[in-house]
Parts: sequence; C-alpha cells; structure tokens
Amino acid sequence: MVSNHYLRSVCLILLTLLSTVVAFSTPRPAAAAASSLLSSTAEDNTYLNKEQLEFSIAYLNEHHKTDVLLPFVKAFSDLGTTAIKKNAWIGGSYQIIDASITDITQDELCLEASIKQGEKIKTESVKVHLDSDPVDGMKRTYPTLPPCNPMHLNHASKLPIDNFVRRMNRLCNIVKAYSATGKMIQLGVQMGGKGVGKLNDDMYLNQVPHNRFVRKYFYDMASEAALDATILCSKKQFTNRMKMTVMFPEMNPSMDSYRIGTLLELARSIAIKLAEQNLRVRVCVQGSMGVGIFTGVPKQLNGVHTLLQRMDWESEAGEENDGMVGDYVRFGYVGKEHVINAQKSEKEGEPDVEQDDVFLLICPQNMIGLESSIIGSLSEMVDAAGDRPVILLNPDLVDKVSAQGQQSIRGRQARIDFASSFETMFQFQNIYYSGTSYFPILGSVVKLGPLEPWVAHQRRDLMNNDGEVYLPVYASETAPENEVLMSTFAK
Repeated sequence: MVSNHYLRSVCLILLTLLSTVVAFSTPRPAAAAASSLLSSTAEDNTYLNKEQLEFSIAYLNEHHKTDVLLPFVKAFSDLGTTAIKKNAWIGGSYQIIDASITDITQDELCLEASIKQGEKIKTESVKVHLDSDPVDGMKRTYPTLPPCNPMHLNHASKLPIDNFVRRMNRLCNIVKAYSATGKMIQLGVQMGGKGVGKLNDDMYLNQVPHNRFVRKYFYDMASEAALDATILCSKKQFTNRMKMTVMFPEMNPSMDSYRIGTLLELARSIAIKLAEQNLRVRVCVQGSMGVGIFTGVPKQLNGVHTLLQRMDWESEAGEENDGMVGDYVRFGYVGKEHVINAQKSEKEGEPDVEQDDVFLLICPQNMIGLESSIIGSLSEMVDAAGDRPVILLNPDLVDKVSAQGQQSIRGRQARIDFASSFETMFQFQNIYYSGTSYFPILGSVVKLGPLEPWVAHQRRDLMNNDGEVYLPVYASETAPENEVLMSTFAK
C-alpha cells in the first residue's frame, strides 16, 4: 500500500510542474518582457536588494529633493498637469512643495508629494515610471528623450542597480538635473554595481611619456570594446560602421607628447584580440592623396604602413602568435581594391583565398590643400565590405581648407552624412582647461563599450599629493553637449 506521505509528495510535484507550465505559457505585455531581461540578486525577486533599496531611498530623499524628486513629480505625473491648469487662473494657487520616495520597484518610483492649495496642505501618492515621458503641458519645458533600450541595459550589466542608475539618468537629463547624473553613477559604483563608466585612479596622464601599465590599460579597454562590437555586429545588434576615439596625450597628434609607437601598439593590440577569435583582420592606412605633384599623406601617418609591417607581432615560428601575420592579420590601404573576398584557388595544390572578416582603418583623414577627400575611397571600401565590420581608429573626416572650396562646398552634405553613419563604440578623450596649454588635464569624456553610456569625469588631485581620481560628474545615453558638460564641472 502506498503511504499518504508519498501521495502528498507526488501531488505537490505535479502541482509545481503545472504552475510552471502555466506561467511560461501565459503571454506577457511588452513592458513585462523588457523587465524580464533583468536578473535579480535578491531571494524574493525584488528589483534592488535591501541594502541598495534603503540606501538609494535615503540618499535621494536627503540630497536630491529639489533638483530631482520635485521636478520628477511635476514632469512625469498628473500633478504637473493639474498644477498648470489651476495656476493658469491664479498663479501660485497650486504648489508642489515637497516630494519623498517611499519605494523603488522594477518599473516605478513610488513617491509621496505634498501639495499646497491655498492655505491647505495635503499629501498624495504618486508613481513615476522609470521609462516615463513628460506629461501633457510639460513637454515643452522638458523635451523627452528616447527610452533606454532593454537589450543595451542587459548587455552592459545584468545587475539591477546599474539598470536603475541608467534609467534614472535618462529622467534626470529630461528634467535638466545634469549634475545629479554623475552622482547616480557614483551611487551605482558604491552600491555594488559593475562599475559603469569607472576609470582607474592614479593614471597621471599629465606626465608623459606614460607608464606602460597606463598604455596597457587603454589597449585592453579598446580591444575588448572592439571585440564586443564585432560580436554584436554579427548578431545584427550593432552597426558594422564603427569608430573609436582614443585621445589621451600620447595619442593626440596636435600635442608635442604625441607618440606614433603608442598608436601602432594600440592597433596591434586590437588586431591580435580579434585574430585570437579566428577573425581575419585587414589593418589599413590611407595612401597618397592628391593629383600630380600635389600628392602626399597626412603627417601623422607618414611611414605608418611600413612601420606596421616591421613592428614585432611575435608571429615568427615558435613565438606566441606563430603564423598570425599573413594569415589572420594582413595589411593594406584604404580603398575598395584592398577588400578581399573568399575565392577558390584556380590552381591545384594552392590554398583557397580566405576573405577579410574585419577592417581596422588607422586615422583616416582629409588633408589641407588637397583637391580630394578621403571620403570617396573610404565609402567605396565600406560598400565593398558589405555587412562586415569596418572600424575607424581616431578618424578625422571633417572637410579641410582647399582651393576653390572643393572640400567646403561641393557634396559637403553627403560627406557629413557618410561620416555621421559611423557609430562610436569606444571613446576616451581628455578635456583641458581653456587656453593655449593642454595641461593640466581637467577631465575626460568616455564611452567604454558599444552599448555603454557616455560618462564625463573631472580629474581631482588628492590631498598631500596622495594621488588623483577621475570622478564621474555627468552621464547620458548620447554624446554630451559642450554647454551641458561644462556646467557639471566644479569650479
């Protein structure tokens, strides 16, 4: 005879399986599907864990009532619309005087708002969705921004605190609380986030030549970003037209600290990183431009093609990258004729020609005074590459001064549109104090991956010459505007 205990156990198992099947078969709305991309660390499947939730609520209530919470209530809740209607008759008759967060869920901020109407003060509960748009009546004061792509958020970091920070920063940018965005980045780092937008301390970029570990730090970050973007491109989740800007002092050709070896080492690091994933990389430099005796290459690229082939790739027999150069890393110039497609060998015994998988173009740029632009050769090469990744390293595709205005007028819009079609997948660029000197460094603007946010940092020296830090002061999903950026830097 089967025991009652055994029967109860079997029934419980069957009920559990049935409930699981029902849960997975029930259709979910789009918002719920987007939210399901988030992974939670808490056992009860809450958005933020207890420590993160309590600290975030206390921090926002104590430090950001005026610049963040009150504007949120006005911009993203019906109370803002009500205030506009009532104040249209008698100005100041309906005022939102206070707001405090009571809870943070996966989709909403729960707030208590205090409203003064005449001599009476009442409290109302308000919910602001983390992907809100401004309500009617506030759209002119607070122009909206595109919502954060859930796939981008999940790819950059699966930690809920990072998801919360980026969605909050979008809302802060809408209500023009720009300085609060940097504080939110710091909050994410402090509360156990991945470290979105965080930079190493004590890089001492004011000192040149840079330390080797500093160069390697940038090489590694840029190489990881290039590989990540290439993988995303293969999944149709990122454009195949990519650019990276790496402009610390040794990489800036307008400074006397410029070092060609650093540029070549960076290109080598990126090419090897991609080649290690069995991708064939074509490293290209632009050739001579111009007509007749008026030909030449940019000063920054003079001799680079030769140096690339002569530098140590550790590709000789018995070395770490044995056989890489020539098979997985190849060299060429900018132009459609240097795009190699797969071909079957016509002669018996000869190997087939393998196609290039990724194209890395070093500093493509126009030149002053030449009656030609790099855009023509570059666009032909991009077209010939099809949907394969084309990475521009430190491009300068702005028109230069030329005789008869050829680079200033004719076809200018088409060239601008082509240059704009390349999407930034990595950037590190220093910001300097105004004036003629490039030192000391004020800070930096970074985008540390193809789906990462843009973050601006201010460089600060620690007391007693105890080092330096790069402190986040601004963050957004798009490249920051200069006026907004400078308004967030401490004077």
